[in-house]
Formats: sequence, C-alpha cells, structure tokens
Amino acid sequence: MTDQTWSELLPSVIVGVLAGAAGVGIGLSVRGAVRRAFQGRDAFEIDEAELGVGSQKLVLRANREDVRVAYQLWVELSTRKIGLPIDYDDDVIVEIYDSWYHFFGITRELIKDIPPSKLRSGESIQALIQLSIDVLNEGMRPHLTRWQARFRRWYDRELSNPDNILVEPQELQKRFPRYDELTDDMDLVNARLMYYRDQMRKFVFGESAQVVK
Repeated sequence: MTDQTWSELLPSVIVGVLAGAAGVGIGLSVRGAVRRAFQGRDAFEIDEAELGVGSQKLVLRANREDVRVAYQLWVELSTRKIGLPIDYDDDVIVEIYDSWYHFFGITRELIKDIPPSKLRSGESIQALIQLSIDVLNEGMRPHLTRWQARFRRWYDRELSNPDNILVEPQELQKRFPRYDELTDDMDLVNARLMYYRDQMRKFVFGESAQVVK
C-alpha cells in the first residue's frame, strides 16, 4: 500500500477504531473532525502520539518540532480542566491551582526539551516558545504569586475547623474574604488559557498563531 493510499484511508481507519470501541454513533460524530485533521497529511506520519479508545489505539507523530510541541500542549489543554471555563459552583479552586501547577511544569519541560538546532529552524518554533513563555510568565505567574498562597493558607485552616466538616468545598471556598476579587482575576487567567489552547490548535492544524497581548 502506498503512503498516499494509506493517508487517504487513515481517517476511515480511525473512525472504525472509535466506532468499534465506543459505538457507531461516536465514530460518525468524529468523522468530520478527523478528516479535517488529516487534510494537511504531510504534517503527520505514523509513529508516536496515541489516538483511540481503550486498547484500540493508532499511533501518530507530528513530523515538525513546532507542531509536535503544539500538539502535546493542545492535548493537555483540551483534555484537562485547565483549558475549559471555570464553574465555581462545581469546581474546587485548589484543584484548579493544582492543574495550573501541573501544566506549568509540563510546558517548561516541553520548551526545555526542544533541541537548540530546532530554534534556528524558523520563526514558527520561536513564536511558539514565546507564546508559551508569555502565558506562563504574564498569564499565570502573577495570579499564582498574588493569590495561591493566601487562598491555600485560608482554605486549609477552614478545612481543619470542625465547624466546617459538613460544608462542601465549593461552598466553603466562597467564604474566602476576597473571593470576588480572586475569582475575577482567575477568570482572566482562564480566558487567556483558552485563547492559548486555540493558538495551539492553530499550530497543529496549520494556521498561524499570534503572541498573546
């Protein structure tokens, strides 16, 4: 089978895997998205990142360093709470902070692992790195520096109070003295992260990304 023939059949193979694992309805629902993902077939080759359900997986790898890094960041943002709107009636703030911290570490490691030779390969990888650094240092760090320690200290103290043993975490966090100020700032960070997720999608699917302002 030629590479071209395999590339043309690949979307249907993925749909078949998903349909077999989770039902025909799900397979059909992702058909359009999968085909769009492979319109630029030269951007991918069979090798590394897993796609599938359960034990039925297909392995893919982006063949350019910038797309590879953007793809990994996009997956992190798309499959974790960090890249979705915050619902303070259901979400727990300390868990959001944990997710942010985890993503902070993943992003730093991905940037650090980019070979120096790739940094000279073009403006795309440089723009990706700058975008990522801006999100960490200008988007996330100021909020975490200002609010995280203050909130965690208050929250831990309230959790240890026997009077709060039956109070749900979502309700308890709303008693933080500067709750409105904290959540307003957290919403700004969250909006930036969702914008960042969209920029990673543009990198992965061949659209130009913009530096966060």
